[in-house]
Parts: sequence; structure tokens; C-alpha cells
Amino acid sequence: MYLTIKETAEYLSLPETYIEALVHQNKIRYVYDGQVYMINKEQFNGHLDQLEKAKKQLEEWRNEPIPEDPDVKDED
Repeated sequence: MYLTIKETAEYLSLPETYIEALVHQNKIRYVYDGQVYMINKEQFNGHLDQLEKAKKQLEEWRNEPIPEDPDVKDED
């Protein structure tokens, strides 16, 4: 499925200017029909999967309890 720059920006939650810059730098694949840049949505699936995986790992790390340190002395 192909998206316009505006639709791609909404899909990735990024500014349109950033997507335009990526297109002009050839960092993402696109098709130009003479009027509109069309970007293949499928090329972002791997990136989005990795992003979700990283979010889950970070959440697990944040929820992990801090282990008790036997060498901590109460100085009160």
C-alpha cells in the first residue's frame, strides 16, 4: 500500500518536513509520479516492530524491582 508524504507522517507520528527530507535524501523508498511522492508503507514494518520490542523491554526493565544490597548500612 502506498501513502503520500502527509499520510506517512501521520502513520509514523513524525513531522511532514522530516519525511520530505528523508525522501529527498533517498533514505526511504518512494515512487514519484510527476506530482506526488508515493511511499510504500511496508518498508516501515520492521522498524515499527523493533520499536515496539524496545518499548516492551524498557517497560520490563522499569518494572523490575531493585535488589536488596546486603552491604547497605543504615546511617540513621
